[in-house]
Amino acid sequence: MKAPRTTAIVLTAALAVYLVMLGQIAYWLLVAGGFAVALGVGVVLLMAVGVWAVAATVWFGVRVARLARQLAGERGLPGVSRLPVRPSGWVEWPAAVAFFEERKAELDEEPTDWRRWYRLAYAYDLAGDRPRARETMRQALRLNASAGGGGSPATSAGPGSVTRPAG
Repeated sequence: MKAPRTTAIVLTAALAVYLVMLGQIAYWLLVAGGFAVALGVGVVLLMAVGVWAVAATVWFGVRVARLARQLAGERGLPGVSRLPVRPSGWVEWPAAVAFFEERKAELDEEPTDWRRWYRLAYAYDLAGDRPRARETMRQALRLNASAGGGGSPATSAGPGSVTRPAG
């Protein structure tokens, strides 16, 4: 799937242009003297936070893509072509919940398998619960790293229940 990667590249490039312009403003504030120096320092700090957030998000995406390639090579990606979808492209809610329950039961059988955590994260994502999907994917990454699959340790997460997205 290249569309998300292309979108990420375009948005990162746009952010880089924005940061360059913001850097110019920070420079002007820093050389202006007086109270403007404090504002310039604040702008530089905000730029640093922005760069860190983008770098962390891109690195997370790279690691998740690595797991997806590995699972695809093992033919372990969850099959979702059978799930009914709405015209918007989202999986219908009852089907997403049923898919989630299947993945949760699969994980309960072997909670130390990163592949099952990956599939549960995918189920959370299908259900529209992105925060839990990210937390669960971090657990898959951590388990994969501890199994010698690469990546870096992340925070732990436990499977909960799927919640209907707002809207």
